Amino acid sequence: MFLVMGITGKVGGATARHLLMQGKKVRALVRDRAKAASWTDQGVELVDGDWNDAGAIERALEGVDGAFFMLPPIWAPSPDFKEAKGVIANYIDALTKAPVPRVVALSSMGANRSGMGLITALSLLEQGFRDLKLPIAYVRAGGFFENFLYGLHVAQGGTLPVFYNPTNRKSTMVATDDIGTAIATLLSGPAWSGHRVIELGSMVSADEVAAQLGEVMRRDVKAVAVPRSGWPDAFEQLGIPKGQSGPAETMYDAVNAGGMDLGAEGTEHVAGTTSPRDVFAAARKTATA
Repeated sequence: MFLVMGITGKVGGATARHLLMQGKKVRALVRDRAKAASWTDQGVELVDGDWNDAGAIERALEGVDGAFFMLPPIWAPSPDFKEAKGVIANYIDALTKAPVPRVVALSSMGANRSGMGLITALSLLEQGFRDLKLPIAYVRAGGFFENFLYGLHVAQGGTLPVFYNPTNRKSTMVATDDIGTAIATLLSGPAWSGHRVIELGSMVSADEVAAQLGEVMRRDVKAVAVPRSGWPDAFEQLGIPKGQSGPAETMYDAVNAGGMDLGAEGTEHVAGTTSPRDVFAAARKTATA
């Protein structure tokens, strides 16, 4: 039995799906059973609660062979990242009271650096888990290809606006299905001791993403960098409240400066096998089904 946090999201869902494909039993902590009804139909055991409830997390950990942890995505965090700190404290409390044979934590490329904006939350997660005497694997994933899915709607005119600049510069990117595969493999595979860090993804440029989007759309699509001065308005259009896009801006500034490049000392590397083309094609097929 394996505990999967965030099962109703993309990464948690991919992790659960791959564990079930291996014939493993899966447990999930959920706030809304109705939202997770499809997982119940697949045999997933649901425990009521969420990441803000250390007691519920502890109950969900009882008797499992391993657990996957992640932080809730917050695009406009408090200046001190108190939301992430609260969740991390709950995880540590639960794992201290109910230790498990192995833990896999979703982190991010750049979590080993300072000044990474939104990625600071993942740095805090790694730092918080550092003193736990458990086998822990930190999966530092690249930027998600799924973050470009807006292109299926906005690129009809032949351009894909991006925050990557220059657009031909490569940084680490990956598909969420590949993240789920890697996490499931770590949870169910050979045991290890101590803490390990896995960099997950491949070096890809926004130009390459746009070209593959164009192949799926059957038209020429070019990546166009959003002017730096236009970032606040662009983030507001994406749903970040006005005046609160600073952490997101800082993150992309750091990415453009090389903050998500592969090769941090002391890490392992797992390359992605799913291309942006695959992600776009699957999303388009689902939308037209």
